Amino acid sequence: MRQWKKGEKIMLGKVSLVGAGSGDPELLTLRAYRLIREAEAVVYDNLVGDEVIALISPAARTVYAGKESGRHALPQDRINELLVSLAREGLHVVRLKGGDPFIFGRGGEEMAALEAAGIPFEIVPGVTTASAVGAYTGVPLTHRAHACTLVLTTGHLKEGSLDLDWDVLARERQTLVVYMGLAALPKVCAQLMAHGLPAATPGLVVQSATTRGQRSVAAPIAELAEKVAAADLQSPALIVIGAVAGNYSAKREAGLLAARYGASAGVPAADSAPLQSLNLECAVSMA
Repeated sequence: MRQWKKGEKIMLGKVSLVGAGSGDPELLTLRAYRLIREAEAVVYDNLVGDEVIALISPAARTVYAGKESGRHALPQDRINELLVSLAREGLHVVRLKGGDPFIFGRGGEEMAALEAAGIPFEIVPGVTTASAVGAYTGVPLTHRAHACTLVLTTGHLKEGSLDLDWDVLARERQTLVVYMGLAALPKVCAQLMAHGLPAATPGLVVQSATTRGQRSVAAPIAELAEKVAAADLQSPALIVIGAVAGNYSAKREAGLLAARYGASAGVPAADSAPLQSLNLECAVSMA
């Protein structure tokens, strides 16, 4: 798509905010795959895997806008300006993000910038890491007898602190999933216990979910931070806390990864105890 004038009207390009999923390239949606292949410019993040980047046309312009802990290749305001600028050149721009654009992906900020500039846009959802972790570890995030509520939150530290509603997050009979929380894991576990969540509550931390490098550590939250540090898990990592995390099985995870990548994939941690019964029946009917 190229910018051109018809009378006094300028025809703009457009921006597609595209979720690249959690790491496994086969989790791309068909629409995401097609848009990546057809894009004339791609602005991509740190968590987009090499196999997905390889789908970009050699003729397309590419800009790395990755965000890592403490380091931003481009600040968010500059990314917003870049998307607008490229679209005003008449290009079809794909803004490629790990996971889903609207789940801790700052997609809302970018959408607002595009709207304010009058740039046409679309949003293409991706498989968010929370649901992918459940599938690739064999841990259901909801369970009729154990967790009727699923809470997604960020563990990203701002000036060394976490401004979260701990009374809500520390409720039992729910599953808590923490994105971007590895550095804050000791604070997360300590705050949850301080606000009433039992120290024996199961926890699970998964590194590089859905990739060949997936590794997991399972432990009660009182021991989770120490065991994760001992295993030297690195970002990106997702934290799952709640009774369902007690259903983690290293053997099951190894089998799931082997089915996808072969026997050499992943280095699961030691097996954890089986899921403990909470004698809870959800009020909703589940098939």
